[in-house]
Amino acid sequence: MTSPGIVNAVAFTSVAFMCVLNYAFSIFADPGRVPSSFMPDIEDPEVPIHEIKRKGGDLRFCQKCSCFKPPRAHHCCVCKRCILRMDHHCIWINNCVGHANYKVFFVFVVYAVIACVYSLVLLVGSLTNDSINDKQQTADSFRIAYVISGLLLVPLSIALSVLLGWHIYLILQNKTTIEYHEGVRATRLAEKGGNVYKHPYDLGAFENLTTVLGPSIFCWICPISRHIVILAHTLSVTFRIKRKTEVGKGLHFLAPE
Repeated sequence: MTSPGIVNAVAFTSVAFMCVLNYAFSIFADPGRVPSSFMPDIEDPEVPIHEIKRKGGDLRFCQKCSCFKPPRAHHCCVCKRCILRMDHHCIWINNCVGHANYKVFFVFVVYAVIACVYSLVLLVGSLTNDSINDKQQTADSFRIAYVISGLLLVPLSIALSVLLGWHIYLILQNKTTIEYHEGVRATRLAEKGGNVYKHPYDLGAFENLTTVLGPSIFCWICPISRHIVILAHTLSVTFRIKRKTEVGKGLHFLAPE
């Protein structure tokens, strides 16, 4: 094996290892359960935002879990419990993607895209630089394997790249998939009333990135989530909702039940 071959083998193995490691973390990590002691306090000055039901205007309460829902929490019918900052339930990891495991899920997708693109590059390089000293039958067999691998890698790379792009957009907006669809509906209703809808959790692109990936840029692609803290008495602060002039103290906004 040549020196470039060794370098490529080490690099690809490292990327594949990180991909599998983050995939395992995504599967086994708790997405974030609502603490049993959570109780919303509308008079707490440290909690500037409270979500209320569209119907009735009451604080959100989960009838199935018999507990109040913190901001951005939703009940998962598959996991049969409420998930903090729920994005979606992913069938590929058999787990919810939520507040506590969203970063490792995102990093897993990043490494998966890198691994697929890297595989395509190595595949094309091996196909074009096939040794002329190989026997024709052996070379033809390898080419068939290359073609089959390419047919699998190309659609997988495209699909994962689209998924990665989608979650980059969500992170920059500090939205979840659920909040995006709710925002589309809220925007439509606001336009009918002559108003402009603004996502209440948007802190700015860089601040949104650090909210999900952590304050240190060097740890953004590592499966480390030390910045994720769940506090039972003030979950809104946990999500780093800061009191800005456009948010205001004690703001209530409609949310899905």
